[in-house]
Amino acid sequence: MIRRRRYLAAVTCTAAAAVVAAACSAPGSDKSSSAGGSGPIKIAVVDAQSGQLSSLGAWELKGARLAVGEWNKAGGINGRQIQLDVFDDQGDPTVGTTLARKIDSEGYVAMIGTAESAVTIAMAPTLRQAEIPNITSGQSPGLVAVNSPFLFLNGPTSTTYDETLAKYIVDKKGIKNIALITNNGSFGKGEHDAFSKALASRSVTPVADQVVTSDQKDFSAALTTIRQKRPQLIFLGAEEVESGLIVKQARDLGITAPFAGAAPQGTPVFLDTAGAANVEGTIVSSPYLGNDASDAARKFAAAYKAAYGQDAELHGAKAYDGTQILLTALKTSNAATGKALADAIRSTKYTGLLGNFAYDDTGVGVFATAIGTITGGKLVAESA
Repeated sequence: MIRRRRYLAAVTCTAAAAVVAAACSAPGSDKSSSAGGSGPIKIAVVDAQSGQLSSLGAWELKGARLAVGEWNKAGGINGRQIQLDVFDDQGDPTVGTTLARKIDSEGYVAMIGTAESAVTIAMAPTLRQAEIPNITSGQSPGLVAVNSPFLFLNGPTSTTYDETLAKYIVDKKGIKNIALITNNGSFGKGEHDAFSKALASRSVTPVADQVVTSDQKDFSAALTTIRQKRPQLIFLGAEEVESGLIVKQARDLGITAPFAGAAPQGTPVFLDTAGAANVEGTIVSSPYLGNDASDAARKFAAAYKAAYGQDAELHGAKAYDGTQILLTALKTSNAATGKALADAIRSTKYTGLLGNFAYDDTGVGVFATAIGTITGGKLVAESA
């Protein structure tokens, strides 16, 4: 493995405090203690722990901690404990880039996160140069376009989410009068492009295609345009809070059409932001439809509830799967680092909460979602 370059001493916990204060709780040490044959194996979790996307970061951290706790309780890896440290990227690609350098300088052998595709994409070049494998919860096809052998997804891309959604909405339900409202961030653009492509392959043209900003709060103009088109269904391509605000404002404007979307629309934050009555009938494409979906999901949900006193959901499940895959690869590779660890991740076959993982050369390991509908405040699986 190439020797990782030391980052400038200026990027220490003290000097970086003004930019990434939440990350400064992570202890620094030289690489030898983690990448060598003794001491803890250091893994970084990078996600938004503050700001509008902090719910994602909280879920991800809980899922990763649950997996690491299980391994440490069982003796760790080759007798070495796993040290999991959390870094707050604030949902900001610039902060993420600084954190990538910090992670390299402080001896972390791998990274879990982020849930924000734009942040992960910004971090990818530094992590690739440092040969630090990264298992991300992002789903934008842009992650695949990065073409890094050190970047892996712990869920499907938007292409899979939205092809499954279009198959259900158009092919099965016969709905073709569809409007789109998406944001201009990495996630929203990925959703927009993937769902538009799925519709185009079925010769369906949206009756409205509204793009908003990722930090927008007032959607009256876009929703008024959509209302004038009287769609049968509205596709949402935005994160949890923004999606919830869009639905709430749509109902206030008298729009009664059901909504449809991917992972964010299956979360408690979406439901709570919009209001349960407003999201009734929302159609969701997800690889994890709930904590009762399987015996494995029930076991995971019970452990999650016991550890945190909260109900598990998709993002925690994704981080749990991704961390289990990473730790399995560390075990089978005899705690390898760099390219050898990346190769071990790519070779890992894992039956997880989201499905059967088998990574291809693009870094994608699972290629299926299912359809659920929000009914009575819960996401209920639709029959195949």
